[in-house]
Amino acid sequence: MTFAPVRVLSASEVHAALDWTSLAAALDAAFAAGAQVPVRHAHALAASDTLLLMPAWNADVIGTKIVTVIPGAVARGASTVNATYLLMDRATGVPRAVIDGDALTVRRTAAVSALAARYAAPDSARTLLMVGTGHLAPWMVRAHVALRPAIDRVLVWGRHGDRAAALVATLCAEGIPAAVAGSLEAAVREADIVSCATTAQEPLVQGAWLRPGMHLDCVGGFTPTMREVDDDAVVASRVLVDSYSGVLAEAGDVVQPLARGRITREHVVAELGELSRGERAGRTDPSQITLFKSVGTALADLAAAQCLMTA
Repeated sequence: MTFAPVRVLSASEVHAALDWTSLAAALDAAFAAGAQVPVRHAHALAASDTLLLMPAWNADVIGTKIVTVIPGAVARGASTVNATYLLMDRATGVPRAVIDGDALTVRRTAAVSALAARYAAPDSARTLLMVGTGHLAPWMVRAHVALRPAIDRVLVWGRHGDRAAALVATLCAEGIPAAVAGSLEAAVREADIVSCATTAQEPLVQGAWLRPGMHLDCVGGFTPTMREVDDDAVVASRVLVDSYSGVLAEAGDVVQPLARGRITREHVVAELGELSRGERAGRTDPSQITLFKSVGTALADLAAAQCLMTA
């Protein structure tokens, strides 16, 4: 028996093939259908080095993202974080593709947030604030703008003004109307959608700055000690998540106010699969403040990989 050769897909090929509309549709269908998604495996290679394994499978394919976090790699001319995705046939276990894991991750992360905003952000949303200027930030903006064409103003805030200016220049060159936000508080007060992609350990966005009807999108914090919004913001919001299991174990923005008794478990009202299946509503009142918190799920990687293979 002969099998098709294994496809090797580079970052540029991933970005070229996964348009936002098709990827969002694939993610929506995948979250609705569900899959087998074990808890991610984390293995200490040394004091500061980590190996992460993120498996998931459905009736057709098996996928595993392999991630290394090696701070010392920078001194050797490499990135601290590197990721590779292996997609295999479910019936035979035969490899189908080896995919650039970083490109797959930023693409699916941004598309998941933009998909959640479809369910939760106000229909009238026109101003997007991007909090953070790191590797993920431009992809977050691109996804939100692509899936919500009514956005006609993008503000960018970061701790380093030069990085914010560089991101704005990149976005403007792509035809996205962007400008640097000098004041985070003022920008939050003006925005309809606030997307946060930072590594902050202390809250940046304050509940006192929020107004009725806006939507918060928080993707940066992925450990119980990381915060992007304060307790007051969480208390004021209708909280939606990519997965209950991931957020309730790992997301400081939810774990900390839960531990302090500021919110109860019932305050987290829906995960994305329930929104996709129509079992829960993202927004039930135009005046609600909604908050989508994601920490990443292997289900999204699997869906993006399958979408890539059919593109």
